[in-house]
Amino acid sequence: MQDNKEEQTWQSLAFIWIGSMISVPGLLLGGTLIAGMSFWTAILTALVGYGVIVIGMIFQGIQSSDLRKPTVQVASQVFGEQGAQKIIAIILAISCLGWFGLQANVAGVAFSQFLALYDIGLPVWVSSLFWGIVMLLSAIFGIKLLSWLNYIAVPFLLVVILYAIVISVTDGGWTAIVNYQPETHMPFLTGVSVTIGSFALGAIIAGDYSQYVRKRSGVAKASIIGVLPAGILMIAAGAIFGVTSETADIISVFTQLGFPVIGVISMLLATWTTNAVNAFSGGIAIVNVFNVPKEKQTIAVAAAGGMGTILAVIGILDYFVPIMNVLSAMIPPVAGVMIASYWIIQKGNPASWYEIPKIHWLGVISWFIGAAVAALPVILEFFPNTPQLLNQPLIGIVISFVIYYAGYQFIEKKSVKRNLDD
Repeated sequence: MQDNKEEQTWQSLAFIWIGSMISVPGLLLGGTLIAGMSFWTAILTALVGYGVIVIGMIFQGIQSSDLRKPTVQVASQVFGEQGAQKIIAIILAISCLGWFGLQANVAGVAFSQFLALYDIGLPVWVSSLFWGIVMLLSAIFGIKLLSWLNYIAVPFLLVVILYAIVISVTDGGWTAIVNYQPETHMPFLTGVSVTIGSFALGAIIAGDYSQYVRKRSGVAKASIIGVLPAGILMIAAGAIFGVTSETADIISVFTQLGFPVIGVISMLLATWTTNAVNAFSGGIAIVNVFNVPKEKQTIAVAAAGGMGTILAVIGILDYFVPIMNVLSAMIPPVAGVMIASYWIIQKGNPASWYEIPKIHWLGVISWFIGAAVAALPVILEFFPNTPQLLNQPLIGIVISFVIYYAGYQFIEKKSVKRNLDD
């Protein structure tokens, strides 16, 4: 029985989310936003984007809290047992590989820049390859031993960032920040889309962490307190550094502020500990996608980290915004389908939940159409000579929600009632 599982306080869950938000990609996102909008617009973008994420986390987290089941098991009603395993696992695999490559690339850039201070030339791709391999080996042979480093890396990075903020806003820095106007323009909705994409996966798999929180209110408090303050702080910090250091390259900021060794150590610690988990989670996802035997799980982890390292070597950091836009299109429609089923059709009643074996095509098709429509504007951006569409980050959720609800009313409702009567 799931009820025998150990319960979790909302405070401990909030700390998990805070640890997830205080990261290098959060700083990088702030630098990306400030390159195309004013400081206060970037803050508003962070509030709206992370606000959408928090709403999704609350809805998704409460489902798992009610049912005492992780996300994949809860999703087995709308996607079918096999469909949920494949779809969620594929999303996890893509996301984990992308994040592994991104973080390894960040570490590689930081390390190369650090060595350059001492007239040591190391190509970024070589540095990224080296750190990707180190992180991969850590995931394979020592992920449990590395877990304690999170308790060091996150506070250490937070202290370094707060100290850097204080230095940056003194001696006229704050005036420069509030009066800053970018040379290029990023549309507000594009900024929101990028922000949603940076943590969209967290909204979908929130149930994996919320399933042991006893009260619905606890899930909501953990999501709000754990994501919004830390997320906005990191974007604000990245934006401040981008203005005061006259660059969106966050890695070089710490060198310009006069403490390169501490900055590089914090970057390496943050990316290293996070990437050990990325490689491990990506390996588990590959196991589910390809039905790899559990005894070969280590090989799957190696494959995930290896592919992520290749992404780092080719410079995935240069494609940060497109990757976030693609993720923001693919992932949220999963929540649209699940919310329609649990909160509208079943009215949030755990007793109405039931598992569907194999593949539930209504849920799969609803998700796919929503994801495809949401991804179309992103895909068109790669072809400048074609007509462009406005990037609407929430359209995939709405489309998947409507299609699933309408399909249930006109197709599934009678058959479900008949099956339950039997």
